[in-house]
Amino acid sequence: MNHLEQFASVKTFFFDVDGVLTNNQVLVTEEGHQLRSMNVRDGYAIRRAVDEGYRICIISGGSSEGVRSRLQKLGIEEIHLGVHDKIAVFESLVKKYDFDPAHILYMGDDLPDYKVMRRVGLPVCPADSAPEIFSIANYVSPYKGGEGCVRDVIEKVLRLNGHWAVPNH
Repeated sequence: MNHLEQFASVKTFFFDVDGVLTNNQVLVTEEGHQLRSMNVRDGYAIRRAVDEGYRICIISGGSSEGVRSRLQKLGIEEIHLGVHDKIAVFESLVKKYDFDPAHILYMGDDLPDYKVMRRVGLPVCPADSAPEIFSIANYVSPYKGGEGCVRDVIEKVLRLNGHWAVPNH
């Protein structure tokens, strides 16, 4: 199966947060709060996918209520933050929703994502991922984490399935 066929077969998206939906930098305030930056175009693509009936799940080692709030506003219901064993959460969601892993796209950028990426039909990563993740990714986005890589892969799936049309004027 070529890349386009793999993208066309995606029914469900799984994303890590730090290094995927955000860049690899965290701004720490004097009070100890950690601030992250998220790409608005990634957000638009997520909302569009949700509106088209695609399921989007988040599994992240980080735990930020600001991130949770942002993702909930985009329509994501399955948001799992502060996860230490991503494969266990992934397997529980596959079972809960009867997902076929062959039709799942997972985007991760570092070693905690490795096991899950080995279980899905389309493992993908941002341009600035860890070398071990590059070695198992079927597609490497030309965009870095937090800089449009999520939009890149969602838009491909939606376009190939006729769900990415320019709004009427």
